[in-house]
Amino acid sequence: NLNPAMTGVMNCNTRVVANYRNQWSQILGGDAYNTYSVSYDQKIAVGRSDYFGIGASFWGDRAGELSFGTTQGRLSFSYAKKMGGYRKSAHYLVFGADAGISQRRVDLNNARWASQHNGNGGHDPLLPAPDLNALGFNSDFLHADLTAGLIWFSVLDESNSYYVGGAMHHLNQANVSFYGQTADESLTTRFTLHAGGVFEVNRGMSLVPGFIYMTQGQHMEINFGTSLRFGLGPKSDQQSWQLGAWYRIGNKVDGGIHSDALILMTRFDYGNYGIGFSYDIT
Repeated sequence: NLNPAMTGVMNCNTRVVANYRNQWSQILGGDAYNTYSVSYDQKIAVGRSDYFGIGASFWGDRAGELSFGTTQGRLSFSYAKKMGGYRKSAHYLVFGADAGISQRRVDLNNARWASQHNGNGGHDPLLPAPDLNALGFNSDFLHADLTAGLIWFSVLDESNSYYVGGAMHHLNQANVSFYGQTADESLTTRFTLHAGGVFEVNRGMSLVPGFIYMTQGQHMEINFGTSLRFGLGPKSDQQSWQLGAWYRIGNKVDGGIHSDALILMTRFDYGNYGIGFSYDIT
């Protein structure tokens, strides 16, 4: 989701990830924003040092009383070219791209219209609603979505590595208007810059920092922070616990910076499995 060039960039051969996110439930109750995703990717050796990555992802979200939502399926590909290194170190340049099909939908059964106000400050669903079909409104439609990205990553040794990358999302700038061709509401290209790594502090403890910058049209967002990863037991490379914090800021359209959230997280890894939890204090 962050950058298709990350497809297959991992210290294993296959990976499966599942996520669920719930936002603003204290305010919106059952109409809160809900997002879910699942993905699979793998890397395939090409020659002695290079890798080809393939992956697939599926995600969707739903928000509000009208269940406004997006569902998307994507296929992603990457190629990692070794640019240098020695026996225990390596430097790679990775190019990635993905293509997806998105479905946008909205359920108007619970919609309330100005024409249904009863004159006493209330809503009367028996009063006529606007004829959206006559206006060309389509409550469910599909559009294509294309993304491309690059990553440079370096494995310095068994305990230290870093990466830096960038991506361009919505390259085709699809029209996402519910009024179809009668209205132009292009999905503006989003630019992403991100970096991170793993750096050993001492035996059994590492810093895992991360940085993300995104801009799309008038909008900008920055996330940055780090976690501490503690090795557990004699096999610290297979069992670990993380505890960290991130900070998110964005811009105000009319000028200035908005301090959005402090993000707390924890994660536990055991062998081939990992589970984590994060909470945004807004």
